[in-house]
Amino acid sequence: MLNISFSKLVMIWLTVIVGLAFALPNGFYGRVETHNDAMAIIDAGQTNAELEADAAQWPSFLPSNLVNLGLDLRGGAHLLVEVQVEDVHASFLEGFWPSVRDALAAERDTVGFVTREDSPATELRVRISEPEGATQAFQIARGLGSPVASFTGAASTNIDVEIDGTLLTITLSEAEMVAMNERTIMQTLEIIRRRIDEVGTREPTIQRQGSERILVQVPGVGSANEIIELLGTTAQLTFNPVLGRAADADASPGTGNILVPALDEPNVFYILERRPVVTGEDLENAQLDFDQNGRPAVAFRFNTSAAREFGDYTLENIGSPFAIVLDNQVISAPTIQSHIPGGSGIITGNFDVEEATNLAVLLRAGALPAELTFLEERTIGPELGADSIAAGQIACIVAAIAILVYMVLSYGLFGVFANIALIINVGLIFGLLSIVGATLTLPGIAGIVLTIGMAVDANVIVFERIREELKTAKGPARAIELGYERALSSIIDANITTFMTAVILFTIGSGPVSGFAVTLGFGIVTSVFTAIFVTRSLIVIWFSRTRPKTIEV
Repeated sequence: MLNISFSKLVMIWLTVIVGLAFALPNGFYGRVETHNDAMAIIDAGQTNAELEADAAQWPSFLPSNLVNLGLDLRGGAHLLVEVQVEDVHASFLEGFWPSVRDALAAERDTVGFVTREDSPATELRVRISEPEGATQAFQIARGLGSPVASFTGAASTNIDVEIDGTLLTITLSEAEMVAMNERTIMQTLEIIRRRIDEVGTREPTIQRQGSERILVQVPGVGSANEIIELLGTTAQLTFNPVLGRAADADASPGTGNILVPALDEPNVFYILERRPVVTGEDLENAQLDFDQNGRPAVAFRFNTSAAREFGDYTLENIGSPFAIVLDNQVISAPTIQSHIPGGSGIITGNFDVEEATNLAVLLRAGALPAELTFLEERTIGPELGADSIAAGQIACIVAAIAILVYMVLSYGLFGVFANIALIINVGLIFGLLSIVGATLTLPGIAGIVLTIGMAVDANVIVFERIREELKTAKGPARAIELGYERALSSIIDANITTFMTAVILFTIGSGPVSGFAVTLGFGIVTSVFTAIFVTRSLIVIWFSRTRPKTIEV
């Protein structure tokens, strides 16, 4: 007897209602997006009449998840950046010099005086004055090496040392360069992601391409320059003691010191100690603030250990200036007026609110370990995205109309049931995309169009089986029941293989391929559900009410 229990019917249609409820916000995209943006600001503790009005554009009791539109649909910024990993190599060797100098100076009786020679950034050249101490100097330098922090290079040292007479040449080992490059790229990826997430952009694509390049796609941004300004600053913050000032860029700062230009004072240079008191890596927090004159500034707070170092330094140097250096420019050089024990302070300058906010974002996210070179930059306008959406809508509508007409002409009333299930199917796809927060791209729309064509396959298999069973089965009820039972294995087999393909595309592919795989995979799941359960429940409800003696499929 053709029958579905009441509890099963309730579960089927409750699933449909929930799925369509989550899909509903996408039909009012602009209003819901405005509501979500307003609610995010209100939840952060800010509110006013305008925000309340924006939040009221969508009922709070309804789902408000939206399908995120990809770069090709929404417009935005596309950037391809290259990480200058050589900067990290040079920085490591620069920091390695004091260790070499101190270790060799401890054996001055043997190696003599130690001096540093000019060298390329990829080398550290050290000369000793006593040729007899060359072998010992070589052993001392080699002993300063440490094992490479990677699985592949665990047995290797991080430096290579060569000696030619009294000249030591220290370079990074091959294993250390590979490991350092990998660490640098991974750190850069994380910092870029944090910087972009801090400014509230939706569903950015940030992924590695090749060994030293990173692809950044940010939907909804008006210009690629906005992202370049955010990412182009390395945000390397240091606090250095000030030794003096100079009016000439060619002035000699002296051994162990550096000459740094002032940001807002032309032809003014500060002579600073090379070694900072604390750095931006010790920051615990940074946020927008205002100074005593009401001008925008950045308030910062150090972690416990750095706060102690900073406090000790200020206690011992009251009355002396110190410089706040950002990306090799002195942005402020205040005089220490008193002991600063709490590790908190404020950075002032000629900032507006936006500049101070961006600086706080950069400091919170951390300094980039290396400079970025922008190899490709592209701004995709929202007009192109609107055209893509319109073209996708037309394709979906044409495909849907063709399928709807074909099903009605081929299967009559049963075709109408299949068409209702098809419309529900598309709604469920958008419901699933909204629930998981997936990003819809132009290839994703192609996946939906393909799903519309594939969605009726299961119904066609079922209806053809019912036609065959009508010739032999006893009554229409038995024919329908046998049709579903005997078509089930074919439906499952056909869709499992396609679903496996979608999973492989999603796992291995990226970008457009991944977007296509997501909508295809979700479409297969919803198609099987609507064919096996929704269409069958419609037929059962119709059959139980009309009790026809014969049926036409």
